[in-house]
Amino acid sequence: MLCYSIVIAALTAYLLGNLNGAVCMSAIVAGDDVRSHGSGNAGLTNFIRSYGRGSALFVVLIDAGKAVVACLCAGLLLEPFGLHREGLMLGAIAVMVGHDFPALLGFRGGKGILCGLAAAMTMDWRVGVALVVVFACAYFLTKYVSLGSVLGAATFSVGFSIVYRDSPILIAASVFLGGLTIFMHRGNILRLVKGEERKTNLFGKGKNP
Repeated sequence: MLCYSIVIAALTAYLLGNLNGAVCMSAIVAGDDVRSHGSGNAGLTNFIRSYGRGSALFVVLIDAGKAVVACLCAGLLLEPFGLHREGLMLGAIAVMVGHDFPALLGFRGGKGILCGLAAAMTMDWRVGVALVVVFACAYFLTKYVSLGSVLGAATFSVGFSIVYRDSPILIAASVFLGGLTIFMHRGNILRLVKGEERKTNLFGKGKNP
C-alpha cells in the first residue's frame, strides 16, 4: 500500500505542477503564450515583463496554490504510514518537477521559485520565512530577481538540512530541490557573472529597466 500511495502522491503532484500560472494567465489576458515573449520562460518575472503587473497576482495564486495542494495531498496520503513530513517533501519535489518540466506543455515550464516558496511555507514556515528574507534582501539591494532566487534556493536546502538534520531523506530531498532550482537558473547565473543580467522592477511604479 505504501508504494501505491507514493506513486499516487507523486503523480498527482506532478500533474498539478503542469498547471502553469503564467501560461494560463497569458492565454486568458492576451490569447497568447508567455513563452513566446522575452526570455521564453513560463514564470512570473517574464510574465510581468511581457504583460505588466495587472494579472500577476493570479499567476502567484495559481503557482503557489498548486504547490500547497500538492504538498498537503501527498502528506495526507503518506501520513497513515508515519511519513507525513516525507509526504510533504515528496509533493514538493513532484510539483516542482512538474512545473519545471511539464509534459502537458511540451516540457517547457518555469523555474519553480513560487512553487518552492509555497512548498517551504507548507512544510515548515521557519524555512519559508528565511527564504523570503534572503530573497527580499538580495532583490531590493540589487533588483536582480534571479540572484534572489538562487540565494533563496540555497536557503531552502540549508534551512531544511539544519532543521531536519536527523532525517537523511529530508536533507537529501531539500538539497535536490535547491540544486534543481539553481540548475534552472544556470543561464541567469552566467549572465550575472558577465554583468549582462536584466534587472526587474517587480513592485514599484514605472517600467521595468
